[in-house]
Amino acid sequence: MLELSRLRALHAVAMHGSISAAAIALGYTPSAVSQQIAKLERETRTTLLERQGRGVVLTDAAQQLAATAQQLLALVEQAETALEERRGQPTGRLVIGAFASAARGLMPSALAELARSHPTLDARLVELDPHLTPDLVARGVIDMAITHDWDISPLPAPDGVERAVIGDDPSDVLVPAGHPLAGHAVLHRSELADQRWICQPPGSVCHDWLVRTLRASGHEPDLAYQVAEYQTQIALVAAGLGIALVPRLGRSAVPEGVCAIPLEPAPVRRLYALWRPGAARRPAITETVRVLRDHWPLRH
Repeated sequence: MLELSRLRALHAVAMHGSISAAAIALGYTPSAVSQQIAKLERETRTTLLERQGRGVVLTDAAQQLAATAQQLLALVEQAETALEERRGQPTGRLVIGAFASAARGLMPSALAELARSHPTLDARLVELDPHLTPDLVARGVIDMAITHDWDISPLPAPDGVERAVIGDDPSDVLVPAGHPLAGHAVLHRSELADQRWICQPPGSVCHDWLVRTLRASGHEPDLAYQVAEYQTQIALVAAGLGIALVPRLGRSAVPEGVCAIPLEPAPVRRLYALWRPGAARRPAITETVRVLRDHWPLRH
């Protein structure tokens, strides 16, 4: 008889594209995932993974088995949801995917409350790109996701996913203390032209917002430093190298020599929790959404 844990490992490799990524999603080591696949190959007497360069690819037989595994895992989720709903208490495993600043600024206190209040709930966190998580939720790779959108780029609602608003995260302009803008109580978008910018790389919503906003005012932005991590951007601002637009969530206190100035109208990203409709009755889902909202740190 095929073991569900081994089918789950194969399904994760199929969904994530590699053993290492599957291990992160499952909370295992890569060697543990490899061992599960090897056992499944022996049980089925079938080659499931083939080496290709530094990675692996699924054989045709593995693709077929992974599709069956997805159906079985969906049935297991339905059964677990029904049992959890009957008990009326959050229980079982709940894998949550969150982007970096949400993982840092929101999840620690929320996860601590869930662990303290619901010891039978095994809530787990995986840091993921917010653009990937809606599809991962829809396909059943993770149970819930924390993602976001901006005013210029609303989050599309993919088929098979429900969502709830967690909170709004405004952004400030960070400038060196000696900068000509440092004395302003509020900045307006017309004042942002002709500045040397520190921003995220192309493809990020923050980068796109900055480019669109400055071009709309007739100015081509000078994007001198393009780095993904906000903490690195803040360090570059502190060094006097430029100014940056940084969301408040997950942002540590600005260091000495840096000023955070509100922008009017304020660019805001909105955070959502996503889950599959089939899991909506799970007390684990409803309780986690409640706790995330209660622990939202940016109250006005």
